[in-house]
Amino acid sequence: MRTWEDFKRNSKSFTNMTEKEGNLIDTLAFLHATRIKMNISQTQLGQKIGMSQPQVARLENLVVQPTLASLRKYAAGLGFKITLSVVPALS
Repeated sequence: MRTWEDFKRNSKSFTNMTEKEGNLIDTLAFLHATRIKMNISQTQLGQKIGMSQPQVARLENLVVQPTLASLRKYAAGLGFKITLSVVPALS
């Protein structure tokens, strides 16, 4: 079985990805895997967070770029919280 890390390492589409894009995708991948482990369907999650099943599917399949708001909503539906932090830049 291939892991997400294997896929990222071997996929040419990830070579030009920014760190921000990579972090968004990693977060969504974690949330998607968690939804599956919790045995929650896209329909059930959608009902809980006010999205339709097709909207959840488009988000999970990266048909649309995930926003912080949509990731927060998705995470909250699974009992998680996404936080941001501001730290000094390395000089």
